[in-house]
Amino acid sequence: MEEKKFLWGGAISAHQCEGAYNEGGKKPATADTMLGGSLREHWASFGNPIDPSLYYPTHKAIDFYHRYKEDIALFHEMGFNALRLSIAWSRIFPNGGLDNEEPNEEGLKFYDDLFDELLRNGIEPVVTINHYETPLALYEKYGGWKSREMIGLFEKYCRVIFTRYKDKVKTWINFNEINSMMFVGCLGPAIKIGRNDPDFQQVIYQAGHYMLTAGAIATKLCHEIVPGGKIGAMLGGHKIYAYSCNPEDQLLAMLENEKQYYFIDTMMQGGYPYYARRIWETYDLKLDITEEDLKLLKENPCDYLSFSYYQSMTVSSDDTKKLAPGNMSSSAANPYLKSSEWGWQMDPTGLRIFMNELYSRYRKPLLIAENGLGAKDVLVNGTVEDDYRIDYLRDHVRAFQAAMNDGVELMGYLPWGCIDLISCSTGQISKRYGFIYVNLDDEGNGTMKRYKKKSFDWYKHVIATNGREL
Repeated sequence: MEEKKFLWGGAISAHQCEGAYNEGGKKPATADTMLGGSLREHWASFGNPIDPSLYYPTHKAIDFYHRYKEDIALFHEMGFNALRLSIAWSRIFPNGGLDNEEPNEEGLKFYDDLFDELLRNGIEPVVTINHYETPLALYEKYGGWKSREMIGLFEKYCRVIFTRYKDKVKTWINFNEINSMMFVGCLGPAIKIGRNDPDFQQVIYQAGHYMLTAGAIATKLCHEIVPGGKIGAMLGGHKIYAYSCNPEDQLLAMLENEKQYYFIDTMMQGGYPYYARRIWETYDLKLDITEEDLKLLKENPCDYLSFSYYQSMTVSSDDTKKLAPGNMSSSAANPYLKSSEWGWQMDPTGLRIFMNELYSRYRKPLLIAENGLGAKDVLVNGTVEDDYRIDYLRDHVRAFQAAMNDGVELMGYLPWGCIDLISCSTGQISKRYGFIYVNLDDEGNGTMKRYKKKSFDWYKHVIATNGREL
């Protein structure tokens, strides 16, 4: 790898780490209504009234809000020069900006202090503007991104944070994994709707358009307000294989890729892709799209593409094939791949292929904004012997290095949950990704004490050698 600044670090999100959900002037976000438990229990609680007698994982999470200096010191010790994190919209505008609401100075100061601490430690903040949480007040008033009114409120929020942090944050991401709304409506667009609802496609594609338009406005504002600022889109990514050379399998893989790329193509290429009209006609969609919206999209494509990658997917037209679970969706089990403890199929070679496909598609820099292995770590004598995680990460580092040698321009590698976090899908912490173990269980019990895992020293050495020694 070239001896130039490559972003080595990790990734976290506000609602999965900060806690302090009602401190510092913050009011609840949609994520704060979600109970811990099974997938079904977690998602069923979305948007429900908060019951003070119940345990809500985001309400204290891993207490990053109070412990960020301690955690940043550990990131610094590992050698991080970048940290991907997110701003909680409801810390800045507790009610989302409704009714001429002024920004919350205490929330703004928290992120000022956080960014200052990162910069003092030589760590560049890479900031996600909206990571799976929306001020609860906006969900209650509009039902999430169903409403065009959300665009102006998002613009107001972006204008405030770009203006406030323009000298501290230069690299931004608009929406986390925007394509996730195709699987779970209450994540990005904060809409409580099931995939079996007959209006699902109409509601999700319309909300997606409003988010795409808001993303274009964010790009425009970032370029106007932040000197040297760059802003990227984010894809929840998979390399998608056809199960066989059966043309029906190949066609299904093509259609699944269109679903994956629909939103990102629009943000990266400055307008809806050629296949969008066929999708709209297939679902008989009637979308509110104005000429001004299309002009904004055309004039404000994103500067780079960030993406998550945990596994590949294999699709088959034969619905009797054994399924393998995955990140928000399942697919046919690939007989050539091994699986993690959670059944996710591990495919580092797929990362190399995927990166080449993305770079060929957009010819813009890429950023690996999430990657990692979730496992049930066991703390013994103050550490975790997580060789399984080291093996997974080593294989994926080799894969992205190979992609770079292929000619792909990669900005950096920011593996997910560099410190153990509560899960987005269940609110639990037992599925751990971090280099740092947090003493906390799924019911919220524990000391919150931090411990270095074996992977901590491994990743420290990887960074110190700029990836030459794995």
